[in-house]
This record gives sequence, structure tokens and C-alpha cells, in this order.
Amino acid sequence: MSKYDDFILTSMSVILKETIIASSGIGAGVETYPLCDYIMQSTFLKMTGYQEQKMKCIIWEIATNDFEFRRDFLSNKFQLGECSTYKAKNDIYKSLCKQIKDLNLFDNADIKKRVKEGSFQFVKSVFENTNLAIWDQCSFENFSKSNIIKENQYLKNKNNLVENTIQDKYELLYSQRNRIAHNTLSYQQNLPDLTVLKNQDEHARNYFLWFSILLLIDNIFIELYKIYQKELEERIW
Repeated sequence: MSKYDDFILTSMSVILKETIIASSGIGAGVETYPLCDYIMQSTFLKMTGYQEQKMKCIIWEIATNDFEFRRDFLSNKFQLGECSTYKAKNDIYKSLCKQIKDLNLFDNADIKKRVKEGSFQFVKSVFENTNLAIWDQCSFENFSKSNIIKENQYLKNKNNLVENTIQDKYELLYSQRNRIAHNTLSYQQNLPDLTVLKNQDEHARNYFLWFSILLLIDNIFIELYKIYQKELEERIW
């Protein structure tokens, strides 16, 4: 058993639970509304950072047990960087899938259901009736009615972590991650003009959706890692 196993198998949902508990005593009066964006950004940044560290732990685990993969990894063949881009996470996903012999999970309805319940359904239920949902009621309602995280959008094959619809939303998520992490909003001049903002759909810049996508990816890797861990133990013994 690796010292990273507990971290890899722990869901990022704990961050959202901590956020809700920490903000529950603030109330939901109009004087508290300015806190919304600050809390959402802080939570979002914690989740993206958490996931990036988890990706690095997974890749190190694979490299520890597969020497050929280790050679490619140490030669920077994959160019993973901070493991924050979709390409980097997808490369790690494909690498983990290659390590697993039993890939019946792509046809396993229970796993797909569990992954969705731990992402979209979890975010919807955990934020419902909280001051965070009240502060950004429009975004929460749009998220709750959305149909973006569908079971045909993930765990379809070993080549794509998620499919096109979620990939597109992830690119917006990644852009926001960079803006917050590098504080570009404080000096950025090329902000979206009114035409761009007008043409964006109701799910653009929706933190609830971004939380769900991050949890979706997290849950997919947890399910895969459980299978990888089990097969690895069987090979050892």
C-alpha cells in the first residue's frame, strides 16, 4: 500500500463541505453578498490545486510500478506541466487505463451512476438552501436544470477522459483557474467585450458547474485507481 493511496482515494467533496460549514454562520443578508465571489474563488482554487496534486501522485504511482513508463515520464515525454490542462489530465487518464487489464467499467452502469451522484448530484444537494446558493441564485438554478453532465459524456472509452461538451466547459474552467491563480484580473486589459458576454450561454462562469466537473474528474480517477490498486496487489501476490 502506497502512502499516497489515502490521498488519491479521498474525494474532493470534503473541500465543498468545509466551505459550506465555514460560511454557514455568515447569514444571507444583502450585506453578505460581496463575500460570494471571494468564497467561490477560494474554494475553486483549492479544488483545482488539490486535483493537480492528486494527478501528480497518480502518475508517480504508475512510474513507481512500471519502469518503462518511468523512463518516458522522467524524460518528460508527456509534458504534463502542473497537470492542470485537459490534455495533461487526459494523458494521465490514458496512462492509468493502459495499466488496467479489466476495462469493463466502460459498460458498468453502477460506476457511471456513482460517478455522477458524486459530482452533479452531490453539488446540487450540498449547496441547496445554503447562503452560497442564495447569493448566486441564478447560477445555481441554471446549474440545477442543466443537462451537461450526462452518462454518455464520460467513461466511454480509454482515450477520452470526458467527451466534447464537458471538454468545452473545462476549457472555460481552466481559463478561470489561470486568471485567479496568477491574479491576471488585476491587470488584464483584454477582457471580454459586450458581444462576447452577450453570446455566452447561461452556464458560462458558473462555479457550481465547475465544481461538478472537477468532482466528476476526481471520481473517475478514484474509480480507476481502485481497479488499478486491486490488480496491482493481485500481481504482487
